[in-house]
Amino acid sequence: MTNRTLKDLAKAMASIDFAMLQTYSANGEIAGRPMSNNGDVQYDGDSWFFGFEATHFVSEIEANPVVALSFTGAKSLLGKPPLFVAVEGRGELIRDKALMQEHWHKELDRWFEHGVETPGIVMLKVHAHRITWWEGMEEGEITL
Repeated sequence: MTNRTLKDLAKAMASIDFAMLQTYSANGEIAGRPMSNNGDVQYDGDSWFFGFEATHFVSEIEANPVVALSFTGAKSLLGKPPLFVAVEGRGELIRDKALMQEHWHKELDRWFEHGVETPGIVMLKVHAHRITWWEGMEEGEITL
């Protein structure tokens, strides 16, 4: 295991926008879907995503807030394996428009026509409690 701080890991993750969000579905199976940070990638242990109330992840997190995120960086030009990051945490659904505005990026206008006032919009905060990462022959774990 290699010691890497959250700040070090955040720097390595800075270019990764998409993550796979895993939740527990109504039948107890694990469900996954891609989510975009929409450029909000200054990682501090919390990840922020926007979606609609009617999506499955909302009802799944309301029933069980235990979630996982997985991130994969780009493969290097020299063929070095990418950075892989697995996050275990808790999902929190946020409907506070002021807090949404703090995490808003212009790119979101494409999906949410009226910004944070779009009917049915919800923000998901995933707060990590354990982060495991692998990069080449190095690996490590950070507990928050």
